[in-house]
Amino acid sequence: MEQFQIETAQNISIDQNTAHLGDRMLAYIIDSFVILAYTVLMIWLLLALDVDFADMWALYLLLSLPAFLYYVLLETFTDGKTIGKNLMHIRVVKLDGSKPNFASYFVRWILRIIDVALSSGGVAVLTILIRGKGQRVGDIAAGTTVISERKRVFLKDTILRELPQDYAPKFPQVTVFKDREMQTIKELYDVARVNGDHQIIVSLSDKIKEVAEIVTDLKPIDFVDIAIKDYNYYTQQL
Repeated sequence: MEQFQIETAQNISIDQNTAHLGDRMLAYIIDSFVILAYTVLMIWLLLALDVDFADMWALYLLLSLPAFLYYVLLETFTDGKTIGKNLMHIRVVKLDGSKPNFASYFVRWILRIIDVALSSGGVAVLTILIRGKGQRVGDIAAGTTVISERKRVFLKDTILRELPQDYAPKFPQVTVFKDREMQTIKELYDVARVNGDHQIIVSLSDKIKEVAEIVTDLKPIDFVDIAIKDYNYYTQQL
């Protein structure tokens, strides 16, 4: 997943993650199935109506419009998403941070002829891999891309600490805490270290010692850090 930065009209930088190529392909498969299911249902309905051949073709052309305009209609009215994109948590956005307008979606839709229809998706895949920023030919022309709305979770955002392979824990008593409690301790500790708030670290140290019934002469800043690491060590063994 490639990350890129967009600049809004207010000069605000926003980090976005381009959608995985695999997610886009799965969304395409889902959308193709939806279109196929609609088409089959439409043909079945026309046959069931038992209308004249000439009238059947007229009705077919009329009823096939939603399938034909599927991408441009859904992306326009559902904030850059189709059924497949919605299920895969991806959507179309403008590179400058603004919301795509109908013209943008229309350009992407028209150029699907080159990207997907005539090349069986080969041009789209090749362009996305080479161009970067998740853009196929239609996106380049429309100034759009497809981003992932899945929230990225980093190691620093969890209770996990990177531990060396030969890490030796000191306080097995810390397993008395629950994940939620240790997560709170870690968040408070990390913020206190950044802000240089020694008092909060001392309070955390005292609380851990009290609850886990630990006696140690370690400095509070070292003890809390070790307690967090020990908790991760023991819980990862479960």
